[in-house]
Amino acid sequence: MKTGAKILVESLQREGTEIVFGYPGGQILPVYDELYDSSLRHILVRHEQAAAHAADGYARASGRVGVCIATSGPGACNLVTGIATAYMDSVPVVAITGQVPTSMLGNDAFQESDITGITMPVTKHNYLVKKTDEISRTVQEAFYIAGTGRPGPVLIDLPKNTQTGTAKDLPRADKVVLRGYNPTYKGHSRQIDKVVALIIEAERPLIYAGGGIIASNASEELVALATRMGIPVTTTLMGIGCIPGDHPLNLGMLGMHGTEYANFAVTECDLLIAIGARFDDRVTGKIDTFAPHAKVVHIDIDPAEIGKNKRVDVPIVGDVKAVLQDILASIKKKGVHDAWRKKIQHWKEHHPLKCPANGALHPQFIIRTLSDLVRDKAVIVSEVGQNQMWTAQHFCFHNPRTWITSGGLGTMGYGLPAAMGVHFARPDVPVFDIAGDGSIQMNIQEFGTLASDNIPVKVVILNNMYLGMVRQWQELFYDHRYSYTELPPVDFVKIANAYGIEGIRVESPDEVLPALQASIDCDGPFVMDFRIEREENVFPMVPAGAAINDMIGGHPRS
Repeated sequence: MKTGAKILVESLQREGTEIVFGYPGGQILPVYDELYDSSLRHILVRHEQAAAHAADGYARASGRVGVCIATSGPGACNLVTGIATAYMDSVPVVAITGQVPTSMLGNDAFQESDITGITMPVTKHNYLVKKTDEISRTVQEAFYIAGTGRPGPVLIDLPKNTQTGTAKDLPRADKVVLRGYNPTYKGHSRQIDKVVALIIEAERPLIYAGGGIIASNASEELVALATRMGIPVTTTLMGIGCIPGDHPLNLGMLGMHGTEYANFAVTECDLLIAIGARFDDRVTGKIDTFAPHAKVVHIDIDPAEIGKNKRVDVPIVGDVKAVLQDILASIKKKGVHDAWRKKIQHWKEHHPLKCPANGALHPQFIIRTLSDLVRDKAVIVSEVGQNQMWTAQHFCFHNPRTWITSGGLGTMGYGLPAAMGVHFARPDVPVFDIAGDGSIQMNIQEFGTLASDNIPVKVVILNNMYLGMVRQWQELFYDHRYSYTELPPVDFVKIANAYGIEGIRVESPDEVLPALQASIDCDGPFVMDFRIEREENVFPMVPAGAAINDMIGGHPRS
């Protein structure tokens, strides 16, 4: 017989868990007492939201399930933003929360919250475990649900008496069988034949690649299909890295802040092959004008996404990797689209991303310098806002799982704690968090975690003393009325130093490379405060509700 807390910890170990991120409290103390003598590594964050983001970053960088722990009430509620972030981006996370004893449920006991009810809309599944002997089965099911099909977060809520109660620790089942949950992995053969025929017939085909390609580890198959058939590829924000940034067929990101040539290509293609993407509004703009001349193929493991936003001619439900393997096996000839690719090359040459060079300190220059310095030997995490878009546009990513960012929810404060999780997934390479001065202050308390655990995250703060993306919208659409978006100056180096972290302020272009190199040479965490042009904008930009080929801040159409 073992306590529920011990069963929980041993169940996590049986699922291959090596590290958890969390914050203790009264209703989860039995679990923390077991962690004291456990081989599991626990990282004490400074806020529960950071625990969820760190588990999320770990999962994205490793492809494994991330784990976070919090106590009941405010502790559990503080996880919600991180859980929602993982849910929107299909990230496998298991969140474990303490709860008041079962006898007190529903009585408004001290630090009680209905966390299963609160998180129901933003979890793939959740559990309230009322019996100690259900813990081991629940943990195995939670990991299975989180990591299979379309990945997503699962929450396990543990009343204190289930943690302190005793039960026989049941052996791990050989297979998890859940009624009503049976993801489809194999694509329908007749649908695959239709896609192959469309690819062969198309004159202007385009692949629209999303984060599902990275989630299913299908980057190799994607590049093989694009290369064999000569099909250009444009990626979503979440799909960046699924094809090397310098690959001749890569058009970069599409959508609101996508490249001009990617948006032109979508508008003029005659076949759009959407793979592991969901036609979200930041990609499509005005949906009626998105790929208006194209037949649309949509490949996704989640049948609910197919046809949700855009009418589809050929739907395929299945795992992206398996479907692409079947398509590759069915295509016996190489594709030739010389005229189409020549047109796209003309757009690339005449509509490149702009990088100002007037002697001032521009964020695009900082990102490109970092890209040239680390090449494919780093993982880049970002906060949300202008810093995120500049990085997506100007950093050349070579591999999947090297770009970690909050896409669907757009969570400011995500980057710093996520970067901590990334480090434990990829301790072999430098990890950079690209931040704005607004977003870094959302979870700046995690400098304390960096310092206490000597987590060598390198923080690049693009400091313009504004909530930059909101200010940009106010400039463009609200007549420069900067309502509550200007931030007071902050000395981030002094803050870093107060935690015992090294830092440097950078104010001119010739200081950029030495600062970045100094951060890499530092064995521990390092903070760089880049004082960039204050009213720098992210261009090109598609106004909300406009067609994606209707961009501002770009080049004259040629």
